[in-house]
Amino acid sequence: MTGLADFGAQMTRIASEMRKESDDTEAALRSMTKFAVDAIPGAEYATVTLVADGAVETPVMVGDLGGEADRLQRELREGPCIRAAVSDLTVWVDDMRVETRWPNFAAAAAELGIRSMACFYLYIDGDDSAALNLHSTEPAAFTPEARQLGELFAAHAATAFGAVQEKQQLRAALGSRDIIGQAKGMIMERYRLDADEAFSLLARLSQDTNTKLVDVAAQIVEAGPEGD
Repeated sequence: MTGLADFGAQMTRIASEMRKESDDTEAALRSMTKFAVDAIPGAEYATVTLVADGAVETPVMVGDLGGEADRLQRELREGPCIRAAVSDLTVWVDDMRVETRWPNFAAAAAELGIRSMACFYLYIDGDDSAALNLHSTEPAAFTPEARQLGELFAAHAATAFGAVQEKQQLRAALGSRDIIGQAKGMIMERYRLDADEAFSLLARLSQDTNTKLVDVAAQIVEAGPEGD
């Protein structure tokens, strides 16, 4: 248990670094994936599988072999990465050469040289789902302890990833507020309206054109002041 305690402390530090240093989700995913390869015994390659609106994507990979494994699963629509992402499960394969759950994928992955995998559900806020996937060219590379560490890693990483998403959403909200404020000021000056009237005009334009309020405001700001 000492190893798990040490690993937990290390993950807390890593998660803190990710929250401080990462300004976008792709950077956070890339950092997380590389940390996983370095920290979890047996891991040689890693990917993140993202399932969004029915489409399967691989936004980040560490090592070409892991990327090839994800490509096969996208093409075949089967495999442990997809299963872990959509089922909230930890899924592992001890030996691709005798794996029967996903016969088409297993045969193709074994031909690539992949022998074992461990895939961990990665919680993402919203309707999207994801998995952190580890690959090895050795059979039975991921012991029960390694899988336990992987689950702990995925839980910490999801927390850090969520913090990065919140940071992005806050920045977007602040940016939207600034743009709407600029548009209101331009409308007030041009049409001699007060703040409430200017906002009502923006809202009416948004409703009549079926366009988001912030997009209407951006168009007004981009067009710039116009003379009478």
